[in-house]
Amino acid sequence: MSGTKTARVVVVGGGQAGFSVASTLRGAGYEGPVTVFADERHLPYERPPLSKKAHTDSLRVELVPESFYKERDIELRLGEDVVAIDTAAYAVVTGTGTRVSYDHLVLATGARNRPLPVPGTELTGVHALRSLDDALAIGRALTTARDVVVVGGGFIGLELAQVARAHGARVTVVELADRLLSRAVSPQLQERLRERHERGGVRILTGTAVQSIEGTDHVRQVVTDRGALPADLVVYGIGAAPRDELARDAGLAVEDGVIVDEQLRSITDPRISAVGDCARHPHPHADGLVRLESVQNATDQGALVGRRIAGSPSPYESLPWFWSDQGDIKLQIAGLRANTDDVRLALGDSPERLAAYAFRDDRLVAVETLNWPAEHLAARRVLERSQPVCAADLAGSTLGALVRARRAAEVRA
Repeated sequence: MSGTKTARVVVVGGGQAGFSVASTLRGAGYEGPVTVFADERHLPYERPPLSKKAHTDSLRVELVPESFYKERDIELRLGEDVVAIDTAAYAVVTGTGTRVSYDHLVLATGARNRPLPVPGTELTGVHALRSLDDALAIGRALTTARDVVVVGGGFIGLELAQVARAHGARVTVVELADRLLSRAVSPQLQERLRERHERGGVRILTGTAVQSIEGTDHVRQVVTDRGALPADLVVYGIGAAPRDELARDAGLAVEDGVIVDEQLRSITDPRISAVGDCARHPHPHADGLVRLESVQNATDQGALVGRRIAGSPSPYESLPWFWSDQGDIKLQIAGLRANTDDVRLALGDSPERLAAYAFRDDRLVAVETLNWPAEHLAARRVLERSQPVCAADLAGSTLGALVRARRAAEVRA
């Protein structure tokens, strides 16, 4: 393989993970050619604001200005798809037939929305949200929408429900599972989260299946197994699937994402790495392989691969953490909770602040908080340092208080 001054790095994907790879390479002193393929024509941008702040004005969500790439000699190829990987020739093939060779290839292809498998999704007024263009279209629709149906009670659905409420619309969230955020949040915290959404005027129907979307050209109603709901705007978000078809077609190991090792290299081909939403990887906070969809994960994994290619390898061990702004509700999660964990709720110094502590074998493994940023930061501090905390340590206390008490004890010692 060529030395770092001449070895070419090709990054497929212009999202947060791909950007993190390229920017870290240059920050670490890597001097070889770096090419980033992005299938959208927009400069790489942040995705979280798309569901939190959808509106009619142009969203300014670019990660950095265009000059950033020029000043660092990063070749950014916007609106150009990579359609194949030739692993034998160490090259990628674009939709126009252009071949670009690589010494290191990084797949940062992200994920795609799962389609809503019912009739009527082609009607005007029915939207999925994944891209900046999607967000702008939804924002324009919200200026006139009066009855909004959100299909899917996950992070994006609940964020958009609050955006629609802020525009004065009547909003109904339809969720197939028997509770909101069923895979991401403990049942104990979910109940409180649902109460707050309903208190703010959002109607929530769990355990409800959408059967069809109806209208003449424009959506008029959503038909569920519990009846019809009037709708002049429908937004659906029922999960995402990794965009791993490039890897699969190239013969790489794939199973709900590209399977990689602890340094995020393909277990099939060490010249190829995968990062972000499309990567399935081992993690010390997980039992087996895990695929994580978060800005933190995308950023940290991209940075790790950038440092490794630049000559500073290390395993991926970053603590997973997430956040979701749903109107005036701030949900934050640190760590990874399993369904079998013991979860205990604690109130903060106001009724709006709440924490759910998850214990496994009487050791704290994850913390979920509502409107309690200080407790979230304390949780990240404790979990990142692998400081043991058992249920008895938090009896009648909080993590923030425990951290302060432990610091004081260290000073006295």
